[in-house]
Amino acid sequence: MKWMSFKHEGKEKYGFYLAEKQAVAAVSDIDGAPITLAAAIEEGQFLASVCRNPESVPSVEEASIEWLAPIPRPLKNVMCVGKNYRDHAIEMGGEASVPEHPMIFTKAPTAVSAHGAPIPAYDSLTDSLDYEGELAVIIGRKGKEIAREEAFDYVFGYTVLNDITARDLQSRHKQFFIGKSLDGSCPIGPWIVSKDEIADPHNLAIQTIVNGEIRQQSNTSHFIFPIDEVIHVLSKGMTLEPGDIIATGTPAGVGFAMEPKGTLQKGDTIEITVEGVGTLSNTVQE
Repeated sequence: MKWMSFKHEGKEKYGFYLAEKQAVAAVSDIDGAPITLAAAIEEGQFLASVCRNPESVPSVEEASIEWLAPIPRPLKNVMCVGKNYRDHAIEMGGEASVPEHPMIFTKAPTAVSAHGAPIPAYDSLTDSLDYEGELAVIIGRKGKEIAREEAFDYVFGYTVLNDITARDLQSRHKQFFIGKSLDGSCPIGPWIVSKDEIADPHNLAIQTIVNGEIRQQSNTSHFIFPIDEVIHVLSKGMTLEPGDIIATGTPAGVGFAMEPKGTLQKGDTIEITVEGVGTLSNTVQE
């Protein structure tokens, strides 16, 4: 199923997408439903019961909703794997910058925004706003010290993420957090595809298009550190919880590495497609 959060008639809700009906099943309207999608993920039996009887869920027309990020207000920072494609590591710093261990940074929860939401230009703050198309993993079960062979037991599903980055701030402050945590700099969506619909998350085509031009084109088979290893490493000393978001890294083709540079301008539209998951589209605010 494609699980999503949305706003309808001024109220935040969640449910699953009904493509054939151009509608959304409003699971949160069921009596006794958990308040948020993250809470429903934590109560796994509730969503399992919904999956057994999806026709009973009331629906609303897609045209009547406002998209929200699937997890609109994550409890933790979004966890991100840096330089997880060899070609991207090389384009940003040469062969010496290819990491030997997973390189983890985070984006603030206030950076999270939705499919279709405008990306603030921040033109008084940065002149190097860039895109990074990524597959993101949504954690479904609480766990710590998770073994690699059990890692996928803790995955709820997958979504698409755009790791918008102010490259000059990233360089100026000698770390990633400020340049990657501007409000609205983490579009996620449009939905979370449940893991049972993805046969192999390590063999998915990923593509980023800016204003109709293909900028990034790769496959998750090129991860340096696969998803199970990342979950294992993160959980060694930190508890992972339902609704936690892990961005798995971006391939080569970012605007900052182009010659001349292809960083984002007002009005630019970025479309990121991950095979089997969906397309996330956002435009830089005019």
